[in-house]
Amino acid sequence: MDELKSTLKRLKFLPTLFRKVDVEKVSPHAAVFLSRAMQKGLVYRLNRGNYVNSFLCGFPRVEEVACFLRPPAYVTCEWALNYHGISLQSPYACTAATLSTAVGKNRSVEYQGVVIEFSMISPSLFFGFTRVDQYYIATPEKAVLDTLYFRKSLPAVDELDLDSIDRSRLQEMAEKYPSTVKKRLPRSN
Repeated sequence: MDELKSTLKRLKFLPTLFRKVDVEKVSPHAAVFLSRAMQKGLVYRLNRGNYVNSFLCGFPRVEEVACFLRPPAYVTCEWALNYHGISLQSPYACTAATLSTAVGKNRSVEYQGVVIEFSMISPSLFFGFTRVDQYYIATPEKAVLDTLYFRKSLPAVDELDLDSIDRSRLQEMAEKYPSTVKKRLPRSN
């Protein structure tokens, strides 16, 4: 019982999302502490070195985890299109654009039934996102451009509601992208 109290006391010092280095500040034997906390269901392991303080804080949103794992990062593409109501299709993957080089299919993480994938973006294209709660998400215009940049096309174009897109802002942002992206922009109705 004393061990559980000690574990809970240490967990109080950890944020919702934390890294092994954070545990090293509150426990002399971080690996043992984490192993025991996971066995008791107090901590959830996201991937090597990254954890959720699930017992004290609950489980954070997928977007928050995506931005935490590869900072700096923001959520974009289909996930952001759905978030903004442009696409009604529920995406199976949450894409985070990052400046980190730790990207690609073998670096994706599954969390709460969603695959979080990471795509490296050029520093010159790392803009056009806003903070929502504890994460960053692309603006509607930026989500369209990133989708065209990473996927080469928009999903189910005939099912997209592009009325909320600010066309002048879209064109202005598109100037920073390669010409191939600008050529793929959907025409206004």
